[in-house]
Amino acid sequence: MKIIFTCGGTAGHVNPALALAGLVRERRPGSEILFVGANRGIERQLIEAAGWPFRAVEVSNFHRSIQPKEIWHNLVSLRNFLCSPGEARALLREFPADLVVGTGGYASYPMIRAASKLGIPAAIHESNAIPGLTTRLLENHAALIMVGCEECRKNYKHPDKVLVTGTPARGDFFRLTKREAKRKLGVDDGRPLVVSFFGSLGAAEMNREMAQFLALEVKSALPFHHVHGAGALGCQRMGEYLREAGADLSRTPELEVREYIENMAELMRAADLVICRAGASTISELTALGVPAIIVPSPNVTHNHQESNARVLADAGGAVMLLEKDSSGQTLYDTACGILRDGERRKEMSAAMASLGVIDAADKILDAVLALAGSK
Repeated sequence: MKIIFTCGGTAGHVNPALALAGLVRERRPGSEILFVGANRGIERQLIEAAGWPFRAVEVSNFHRSIQPKEIWHNLVSLRNFLCSPGEARALLREFPADLVVGTGGYASYPMIRAASKLGIPAAIHESNAIPGLTTRLLENHAALIMVGCEECRKNYKHPDKVLVTGTPARGDFFRLTKREAKRKLGVDDGRPLVVSFFGSLGAAEMNREMAQFLALEVKSALPFHHVHGAGALGCQRMGEYLREAGADLSRTPELEVREYIENMAELMRAADLVICRAGASTISELTALGVPAIIVPSPNVTHNHQESNARVLADAGGAVMLLEKDSSGQTLYDTACGILRDGERRKEMSAAMASLGVIDAADKILDAVLALAGSK
């Protein structure tokens, strides 16, 4: 069986596809898999690092600005939008797929559209509570639309096409128990572990607030273990932010600031509280593991979809949502203390978060798309 996974734009669109490809390799070891994405997106880096073959089509997103350089960018994107389906059809003739699965991002548009035109079964998975532009454009072309939770169904014109599957998390998030992860990381001394991050590039305002949070931890005699991922750009400024906040971490190995969290699966498994944005991939990991969270949704995303994602968790009782305009280092710290010093509340939040998780999401998605393709 030949399968194309098409995705891109953010890691939140790529990671579900990687999880599905890994499951295909386990369940259908003779299958041929090809990933297709944009030439200059993050997907090439992530997919090739995972060892999968990757092909690119010329496709780019649209910017919401009337600045001259953005107008030029959008003209190029329009040209790509019109030409990329032809590239996709040529690729499908070269790699005659039995099935095409898109997991979001503008890069998936040409492949799903071309597959539909050629009569190849095509399905899409939307991780966000509110469908993105690409998913909305493809709703009429995909034979099946898979979503994270039942509440998402109402956001589609064709709810009869919608199947609730959950969003898959990578298998390495489940290789250790919580106790094993804590022991491996050396944080099994009884103090809670806090993990915080705000994207691979970081977020300047949230990094400043986390510096204030870390300073409060130092002043409070280190009540927690804490690993903060500041991001590629944010890490350059964290030293300045920590000095402003009066936090000296040189003698506090319990508090750690990193540019990027490489061992995210282990840390998330061991975590007692996560402080983060509300990207779809992060949401799927939190719910699959049942980790309580303080979520500060990014205000700089299309259709404010991160706030919608976060509200689902907050309404269920698994997370506390703080809007960025209402957030501060002190507020975050006080909220974290309120959760971590109340064992019963933490247990209830964990159960509520886990109730939203679908541990076998990847299996459900694979079963659905194989049925769509007739299990060739």
